[in-house]
Amino acid sequence: MLLMAPFNILASLAMDIYLPIVPAMPGILGTTPAVVQLTLTLYMVMLGLGQIVFGPISDRVGRRPVLIAGAALFAATSFLLAGTTSPALFLILRLVQAAGASAALVALFATVRDVYAGRPESAAVYGLLNAMLAFVPALGPILGALIAGHLGWQAVFVALGLPALLALLHAWPNWHETRPADGTARKTGFLPVLRSFAFWTYTLGFSAAMGAFFVFFSTAPRVLIDRAGYSELGFSFAFATAAVVMIVTSRFARRFLERWGVAGSLARAMGLLLVGAALQAVGESVFQPSFWSFILPMWVIAAGIVIASSVTANGALEEFGEIAGTAVALHFCVQSIIVGVAGTLFVLMLGGDTAWPLAGFSAMTALVTLHCLARLGRRRIRSPATGVPDLEDGSSP
Repeated sequence: MLLMAPFNILASLAMDIYLPIVPAMPGILGTTPAVVQLTLTLYMVMLGLGQIVFGPISDRVGRRPVLIAGAALFAATSFLLAGTTSPALFLILRLVQAAGASAALVALFATVRDVYAGRPESAAVYGLLNAMLAFVPALGPILGALIAGHLGWQAVFVALGLPALLALLHAWPNWHETRPADGTARKTGFLPVLRSFAFWTYTLGFSAAMGAFFVFFSTAPRVLIDRAGYSELGFSFAFATAAVVMIVTSRFARRFLERWGVAGSLARAMGLLLVGAALQAVGESVFQPSFWSFILPMWVIAAGIVIASSVTANGALEEFGEIAGTAVALHFCVQSIIVGVAGTLFVLMLGGDTAWPLAGFSAMTALVTLHCLARLGRRRIRSPATGVPDLEDGSSP
């Protein structure tokens, strides 16, 4: 965990530590708020698309070289971001930074799959990784506001580069290769994964959870700072309360899994997203923007995010031990594309300074996931002997 945690945290921290300075970045870069939104969106999309490349590579050459190269790329571009005010170069460097993060992430989760497949510890490991991630949105914006307030916006990116460099130096002698050595890794290919209805169902659930949080941090600065009049530090503390809810919920994730199972846990998580979306809609329609109308409903959604993210990897990847790197890559790629594209469309179409994008995205994706879960359950009932969730008839999901 000491080896894995920094790479897991830094990929998310590159989003959250940056949030308090997002309203100021158009002036710093001499560009528009729409371009600054792209620095969030493109990072999220590349975080997934990069794994389409790095996942199969990790199945062929190993997890360790992919992780080392990704960490080095992330550290280097973080330092370079601190030294540019060109909007075009800034966007390019954010894309490259995301590519490094995606390489590290795919190697990390493929390693977890290699080591813990079929073992009861797997739920605990995924739970620990998710619990660590819950701290990032709690502390990241506060840390970013404090660093930017005292040292300037450039120091925010230096604060990403330094721990990445230290984690790289720690991993270099200590991260051992875990890729299967029996030659099965040559059987890489996207089609077996993409034909699995279980993969699509649980990846959609993961997308609903991560997308809700993406829309939240895309809209929260404008709702709370621009409309509700919060300071950067005040916004960071309000934002952090949602992450505290995630931390508390993560303590119970394994208990939920044992009681409800993977499918039952995901269904309940989607129910929480629907309740939170309804509360967001009421808050936006009836009240002025405030902690109670915007953040409090997010607490309900945050609990659903944690429960969903603690079970979706197991549900999506359980069939693909021989091509874990490829399966992980597709899982995160599909999730990132859905989150980046659909989440941004909701923000642009429904008003990025309102709660409507969060309410709309959460409700729509939760309903789609629940529909797919119901179909998956019916498929498995029809095939009790094998329990195979693949599409027997060859039809598309």
